[in-house]
Amino acid sequence: MKGSHLFLCLFSMSCWVDLTPTAGNKILHFGACRVSMSMAEIRAGFTAIKANIQARDSIRTLSILSYPHSLHKVNSSDRCCITHHLFNFYVDKVFKHCRTEDSYVNRKISSIANSFLSMKRKLGQCHEQNQCVCGQESTEKFKQILANYEELNVTSAAMKSLGELDILLDWMEKSP
Repeated sequence: MKGSHLFLCLFSMSCWVDLTPTAGNKILHFGACRVSMSMAEIRAGFTAIKANIQARDSIRTLSILSYPHSLHKVNSSDRCCITHHLFNFYVDKVFKHCRTEDSYVNRKISSIANSFLSMKRKLGQCHEQNQCVCGQESTEKFKQILANYEELNVTSAAMKSLGELDILLDWMEKSP
């Protein structure tokens, strides 16, 4: 009996620790998923390289994430699903093709990529537990993001997507 009380106490503490943000972390809500993430660290890294990355974007007539297929119009019930897709997209497609001749910029990109990889894993676990429902809206929005990405060559599309990271970060922090 004492062992079961100890187990329950330890289990409760581990759940509380998983949901309690550490210094600088923020709990983000994506439908049924709640994930702790260091948004300040990611924003600081992105802000440090934003001008450099956006200066490399010569195509101003196309956006990967923006209007008319804006993330800001995604239903709260679809947030988990599209966020899961977007973290996969950034880790699997974008960060792999964002290399510059500037080692400082590359280190910042790598730091942001590592944060996204961690989030991808956390969201993947939630997604696998069937807490994310992928509706038609999230599927269509993500297909449009991929279509926008695929209109450009790989390097240009990756740099443009990285340059639009503030759009994604703003959307993620927006309450559902």
